[in-house]
Amino acid sequence: MSIIYPITVLGGLGLLFGVSLSLASKAFSIETDPRVDDVRKALPGANCGGCGFPGCDGLASAIVAGEAPIDACSVGGAPVAEVVADIMGVNAAESTRYVATVLCQGDCDKAKQKYVYDGIMDCRAQNILAGGSKSCSYGCLGCGTCKDVCEFDAIRIIDGIAVIDKDKCTSCKKCIGVCPKGIIELVPYEQEVIVKCKSNEPGKMVRSKCNIGCIGCRICVKNCPEEAFIFENNLAKIDYDKCINCGICAEKCPTKAIWSSLELKKVVNQ
Repeated sequence: MSIIYPITVLGGLGLLFGVSLSLASKAFSIETDPRVDDVRKALPGANCGGCGFPGCDGLASAIVAGEAPIDACSVGGAPVAEVVADIMGVNAAESTRYVATVLCQGDCDKAKQKYVYDGIMDCRAQNILAGGSKSCSYGCLGCGTCKDVCEFDAIRIIDGIAVIDKDKCTSCKKCIGVCPKGIIELVPYEQEVIVKCKSNEPGKMVRSKCNIGCIGCRICVKNCPEEAFIFENNLAKIDYDKCINCGICAEKCPTKAIWSSLELKKVVNQ
């Protein structure tokens, strides 16, 4: 009897607590929209955070709650946006795909060095030492920190410069976050001409440090038929909403600081 009694009491308490928890879960339960699960299943599951939400679960909840657009997932792109739009019962609006681009072309042959760096292969570590080994304080240091954080194998280090494969880029922005120079930016996927320089130094200073930097001559500004250029702090910038990718600016640029895929296509087709 001394054993049966405590077992009976504990069993009764367990039953009581179980019934109480069951009733409480029903009383305080929060109904979830079934579309959240459907949207979550449609998302790729990369959990990269590029959308600005805590993983795909957070994005799915935000989309259903109307706090995020249906095309917020840059990894899934248009195909996922169409599925999500169907789940939400709306039309999939055309959206511009953006990809990360390194705004520097100052590789080992074109940019001068201040010193030989022989430390930790991390751009942030090198940047602590007098702004890095390159004479241009705005240039890519080429240690590959952006490459290390890219989960999609979209970045390569070629001749001391980080180069991004736009077809692999998901615009998760991780490379942007770790670059100590702030020279990685998102540009439209379809953009054919880009000013790949971030130096705000006067033209004479740029020339003394890099052969392919923007020298602020404004030839691109004067020759653009769509007035798509903005000139600020000794640097030419393109307004991508106005640019028609005619390539005139790239042809006229005396230092070739304006990169153009149109020029690459011409070479391939010759």
